[in-house]
Amino acid sequence: MAKISQKWLVVITVLLGTFTIILNNSMLNPAVPHLMTVFEADAVATGWVITIFMVTMGMVMPLTGFLGDKFGKKQLYMAGLAVFLLGSLLGSLSWNLPSLIAFRGLQGIGGGVMMPLSLALIFEVFPRDERGLATGVWGVAAMMAPTIGPTLGGVIIELGSWPWLFLCNIPTGLLGLIFSYMYLQKSEKMSGIRFDKWGFFTVTLGVGSILLALGRVSELAHLTAPVNLALVVLGVIAIYCFVKIENRTEQPLLDLSIMRVPAYAYSVWIAMISSISLFGGIFLIPLLIQHVYGYGAVMTGLVFLPAALLTGIFMTIGGKLLDQHGPALVVTPGLCIVAIGTALLGFIDMETAIWVVFLLNAVRGIGMGLSTMPATTAGINAIPDKFVSRGSAMNNVLRQMSSALGIVFVSIYFEVRRGQVMAVNGGSIEEASLTAITEGFLIIAVLAVLSVPAGFLLGHEVKKQRKTELAETAE
Repeated sequence: MAKISQKWLVVITVLLGTFTIILNNSMLNPAVPHLMTVFEADAVATGWVITIFMVTMGMVMPLTGFLGDKFGKKQLYMAGLAVFLLGSLLGSLSWNLPSLIAFRGLQGIGGGVMMPLSLALIFEVFPRDERGLATGVWGVAAMMAPTIGPTLGGVIIELGSWPWLFLCNIPTGLLGLIFSYMYLQKSEKMSGIRFDKWGFFTVTLGVGSILLALGRVSELAHLTAPVNLALVVLGVIAIYCFVKIENRTEQPLLDLSIMRVPAYAYSVWIAMISSISLFGGIFLIPLLIQHVYGYGAVMTGLVFLPAALLTGIFMTIGGKLLDQHGPALVVTPGLCIVAIGTALLGFIDMETAIWVVFLLNAVRGIGMGLSTMPATTAGINAIPDKFVSRGSAMNNVLRQMSSALGIVFVSIYFEVRRGQVMAVNGGSIEEASLTAITEGFLIIAVLAVLSVPAGFLLGHEVKKQRKTELAETAE
């Protein structure tokens, strides 16, 4: 182990923690029907097992920049991982549904602390021209875990019992905690910083309300429910107040001035569209494989495996290309590949061979690997180092909200459009489902196309910033 350089040990350390968190969350999605039976609860109540994690994670993320500066990034990261492990242990011992939901909320708090700090810890030990490869390796966890998690969760439910969904976090989590203690470098604590309590209150209320509303929506009727509408309105008002407060505060919780850095703003837009595309596909492809083609859960998992593998490979390749040539030659082609692969999924029919779905999803994986993490790295590289924690936190919050929004939009579109097709054209439910699914892919493809100009602009801004820095250095 001593032969591995210190900075790569940091990458391995945060990868362990990140992979554990994302894998666990994605493993629980296929377990919801089983948990409904175990706790004799309906789908709405059991759905809180997923929703509460998303809500608490999103609410805690904006705090990580301040807490990291106040207490040190290493200490805070270890505390977050410890909280997540405690939530996992208690979750396995849950005696009823409310206790399980509470412990999932505890897991979300730990995950919300860790995710933004992962990038910040990597950026601290790698120079700017090596960060692409480092974040590419780390990003394998963020992109692969959601694709293999549902398959692994299904296997655990089939062959074991539901507490193992939580207990399987313990070994890798403990290893991550040991590695954190041994290999993460202590960062300096900043003195004299003040807590922006009104900023915290408004952003927590805003993000929490919107994520809660999105987590409660799975069909069109939910979208117009008074409680959900009220939550969205409350969330929008709170975020508007947060922006006003942050622009007037000397020490804001999240310095929104970084959004005026064009490269960072473009990278956030790409991250949001990529999240919608990724999680929209994760929602639609199982419906295609199981409801239209009639295969089982195992085949669904197999469809995701080549995409996950290629995402990891091309994320590493994309990171190298980013370090060598900048984002222009990697992010834009990646976004184009995502758009093409997604669009082609919009033209499949009942006779399409299953290997075609394997191939097109794998193509999407290549594009995701080339575009998502390199864009995020280039954007955070463009802001001052002192803002890295807060820039990462903002990126993660917006990515989290985009993922939730993407799933809600695609699920509602699927239900509504399938019903319309059956009412107008008749035919089988499989044919109606296929129409709704393919149209969903085409809509996602349009969004991916709209993100391509952001890839061009990101490359242009990074090149311009580097020229400015070189000119300043020469003077």
